[in-house]
Amino acid sequence: MTQDPVRDLLADPHFELLPFAGLFDQAAKLPEGSTVALTASPDKGVDETVELSTELADRGFEVSAHIAARAVRSDEHLETIAETLLDAGVEDIFVPGGDNETPEGPYDSAYALLSDLEEMEYEFERVGITGYPEGHQFIDDDTLREHLLKKEEYADYIVTQMTFDPDAVADWALEIREDDVELPIIVGVPGVMKYQRLLSISREIGVGDSLSYLRKTTGVFDFIKQFLGSRGQYAPDDFIQGIGEYYADDSYGIEGVHLYTFNQVGDAEDWRQQYV
Repeated sequence: MTQDPVRDLLADPHFELLPFAGLFDQAAKLPEGSTVALTASPDKGVDETVELSTELADRGFEVSAHIAARAVRSDEHLETIAETLLDAGVEDIFVPGGDNETPEGPYDSAYALLSDLEEMEYEFERVGITGYPEGHQFIDDDTLREHLLKKEEYADYIVTQMTFDPDAVADWALEIREDDVELPIIVGVPGVMKYQRLLSISREIGVGDSLSYLRKTTGVFDFIKQFLGSRGQYAPDDFIQGIGEYYADDSYGIEGVHLYTFNQVGDAEDWRQQYV
């Protein structure tokens, strides 16, 4: 680690992209070989995420494909997904429960899928699971804790929800360490967001998906407050500086950051380059 923890944090982040029109144009704005985390959409389905992930891998990106458990239709479907990704060189998957209101198959949670995948012949180099420093709007804290402890043995890292409070991330990190969860944490960072761009994305993907994306954090009110005060553009400078202080302390186990770009990749990358 250098004397500049923020620079270290931003040296090689995960860039989360949405699987919508213009995806490859946005990806082309990233440095060669960047890690792209391609999120899943309940409307478009997991198969499109898999198809686009393989195309991104073919274009030279390191890909973390989001496999939403509740969108997987059967164990045979899971096998097909795993085989397709591994054949394409995608060695990293991120497994959330998913936003589908009703499961499309037998997997009602990430734990159910991960425990099934463990019994199959397919093995990924890295498997990520979700973390919720500020809680979940539909799942109580005790249930979140129970599922985190159950999923840990199948995972290699945790990606947190998008949040706006570095102290909440740090407090949560110490709490899970007390539960003997030793997985490294990749902190979800809200990217640079321009008001007009958010509006255009909302029109493209629908208001429902836009709200679902924002609801990865329970701090939407804090975001709106900061966003309105930013005169039409939000940048996470204060947040990344705060996380940098905790990253410098090994007891928190923070490994890196996951930039939620809202497909505003050029803005996010320009902001990141100011630090690196």
